[in-house]
Amino acid sequence: MRKFGLIGFPLGHSFSAGYFDSKFHMENIRDCSYRNYPLTDIEELPGLIGSDPEIIGLNVTIPYKTEVIRYLDYIDPEAEKVGAVNVLKINRSDGRFHIRGFNSDIYGIRATLMPFAVEELRNALILGTGGSSKAVSHVLSEMHVHFSLVSRTVKPDCLTYRDVQTGLPAGTRLIVNTTPVGMLPDIGQKPDIRYDLLTGDHILFDLIYNPEKTAFLKAGEERGCRILNGLKMLYSQAERSWEIWNDPAF
Repeated sequence: MRKFGLIGFPLGHSFSAGYFDSKFHMENIRDCSYRNYPLTDIEELPGLIGSDPEIIGLNVTIPYKTEVIRYLDYIDPEAEKVGAVNVLKINRSDGRFHIRGFNSDIYGIRATLMPFAVEELRNALILGTGGSSKAVSHVLSEMHVHFSLVSRTVKPDCLTYRDVQTGLPAGTRLIVNTTPVGMLPDIGQKPDIRYDLLTGDHILFDLIYNPEKTAFLKAGEERGCRILNGLKMLYSQAERSWEIWNDPAF
């Protein structure tokens, strides 16, 4: 049996297990399984991999996309540039394992945002500064979109939510929520920005997929914004993970 799974904590919101279970069933893949591995500390990772020689691939979610890097034997250059990893490929030989790290979030975010690259999309606001934020920043840089980061706490080169209470940065067209604010079960919450300033010229992208329409997206929709949730990103990054795990070139 070839085993795959997801590490992070908590994992009650996980999309991946259901996606891959469905994929295995629909494509008649009989020699694979996918399960959640909730780790209360990233230091549990080597023990997990060492305890089960059938584990050959893992996805990584909050809060370990950055912390996991120190356990890698190899990191893909693009993932290293972003500073976040969400796919682990585990190679085994002579009773030892070798962990390779990649970032499929980049692939999923790119697939979601590239249709808007032909528009006059020049300025964006990214809510959050974690691993997903780094991937969004990387893709927007590729698209030559200027962006500002918003953090809950004071950090170098970041705005705070207090800063954006006075108004959105000039020319902002795209606002991306990379935080877990609004995720189940706290579906009534939304990032603290000036929704009254939003218009039909704005695009709101929420990396959250559960619920499919968060309070953030609903507030934007009410103001006439175009809205994007995290589902297309998730489907794309999941298939990219599968490619990485199965292609000897990775």
